[in-house]
Amino acid sequence: MGTIELYRYAIAQLRRNWFRLTISIVGVLLASIAEVLKPWPLKVVIDNVLRGMPMIWRWVPAMPVAELLVAACLALVIVYAVLGLLNVMTNYLTISIGQRMVNELRARMFEHLQRLSLSFHRRREIGDLMVRIAYDTFAIQTIAMNGFYPIVSASILLIAMFVVMVKMDVTLTLIALGVIPVLVLLIIAVSGRIDELAGGARIKESRLYTVAHSALAAIHVVQAFTHESESYREFVQSSSESLNQTLKLYVLQTIYAGAVNVMIALGTALVIYLGARHVMSGHLTIGDLVVFTTYLASLYAPVNQISQTFGAIQGAQAGLRRCLELLQIDPEIKDRADAVAVGRARGEVEFDSVVFGYEPGREVLKGISFKAMPGETIAIVGPSGSGKTTMASLLARFYDPLRGAIRVDGRNIRELKLESLRRNIAMVLQPPLVIGDTVRTNVAFGRPKVSDADILHAIEMARFGPVLAKLDKGLNEIVGQGGHALSEGEAQRLTIARALIKDAPILIMDEPTSALDAETESMVMAAVEDAMRGRTTLVIAHRLSTIQNADRIIVLRDGVVVEQGKFDELLAREGFFSYLYNIQAWNREATG
Repeated sequence: MGTIELYRYAIAQLRRNWFRLTISIVGVLLASIAEVLKPWPLKVVIDNVLRGMPMIWRWVPAMPVAELLVAACLALVIVYAVLGLLNVMTNYLTISIGQRMVNELRARMFEHLQRLSLSFHRRREIGDLMVRIAYDTFAIQTIAMNGFYPIVSASILLIAMFVVMVKMDVTLTLIALGVIPVLVLLIIAVSGRIDELAGGARIKESRLYTVAHSALAAIHVVQAFTHESESYREFVQSSSESLNQTLKLYVLQTIYAGAVNVMIALGTALVIYLGARHVMSGHLTIGDLVVFTTYLASLYAPVNQISQTFGAIQGAQAGLRRCLELLQIDPEIKDRADAVAVGRARGEVEFDSVVFGYEPGREVLKGISFKAMPGETIAIVGPSGSGKTTMASLLARFYDPLRGAIRVDGRNIRELKLESLRRNIAMVLQPPLVIGDTVRTNVAFGRPKVSDADILHAIEMARFGPVLAKLDKGLNEIVGQGGHALSEGEAQRLTIARALIKDAPILIMDEPTSALDAETESMVMAAVEDAMRGRTTLVIAHRLSTIQNADRIIVLRDGVVVEQGKFDELLAREGFFSYLYNIQAWNREATG
């Protein structure tokens, strides 16, 4: 994305805040008038009070020298006070506009990220996404308020200063303005390199956050495998690379800022030299020269501000480009234009010749077909990697099949609005996904407004009650990110309670008892079987002994359905299911 497109986007966002922007521009106009008036009281003191030159201003009445001195000093205080108030007002407005723009961009990015498919999230690093949301979004404020807005205010001030300065001395005015084209050429000369370094710094910083996040998120694995030293070295290396890239950017920005200061100093020196010669020749008074040099400082101030912040603006372009690149990624899974919302489904589920693969040329499911009638319990079994969890993900439409169709109540799920489809599905995932919040928030995640009585009922059904009784704060206990305050079995029961309270007509249970001991497993399965009544349930099972009561068992092998039937029927066939069951039975006996 080019620079022009970035600025078009920034200006478009500024228009959304047109009212505050208009007030701030009016404030800039008034501040420009105050800047123009600022040196004149000092001119009166130098020329009319100290040198005794008569006042020839028609709108100012003649007055004694003593009174004129007091009036000039008072006018100086008033001008600076008004200018200070105007600066406070405009700074408040511009900062608030910038913050609004940052907040709107963050909200848009976060919403967009939640709509992107799991395929996208599997390929992206969380650290990079966090940097884009938390830090790169400030780029819109930098570009708008350190780029566009100073240009507007500087242009207004330049016009006002130019009109007054030309009337005073054309030659000095042209010399003063002659520095500006040189500064523009300097900006053009270094812009590409600064943009390149700034983009590299953003990438290195994202990598640093990714390394830190990965190590801390898997701290138990790091410690278990004594990987602390390697993790430390990787972090330090990533940090050094990030800081070195930032140092290169800082050095270039410093050199650039020094060059800008030299050019401004050169322009000021030329004006002072020629201005002094004009005073000596009688063309200007000392007060005129003071006014002119004061104007010169005011003239160069916004130009210097834009020039000095140019490096930050270039860095911001890299940040905003990263944000907009993310927003331009089209969600793979989205509602069709003619998608319809459905109410509570009956629960009929059908897979019709479904083919799917996460990567081109590598199919995970190869023509899966079956139908589950409302209220039926379908168990899906097979070796690891056979496609069991993939089937659950396709039903919830985290992905779309490459070929074939999945139907709910006879309608292709691609024809249904995503929200209404997923509202009809409750899931117990593996591994158990626990939010770093309270027990109450975790259980009520699918129904935020549910009562505590319903929460406690779901907790009892999932056999999480004894765990809750041991927690000091009960439902208000913080369980930690990923449920670190709970054992894996306790976390699994918590997620089962979450699924039960949603009361959806379709229930997906991905190895719901894989982390439970035998005693707890039997208790939970008894509660789950009661909860499954009246719901269509897909149970992805690893422990084949837990699915004896399923209405039908679908056996997968290498993405293909190799057997279907009831538990006893499949055992009697002595096929692949019987083989898997006997292996598990032998392992249980071998481990005692």
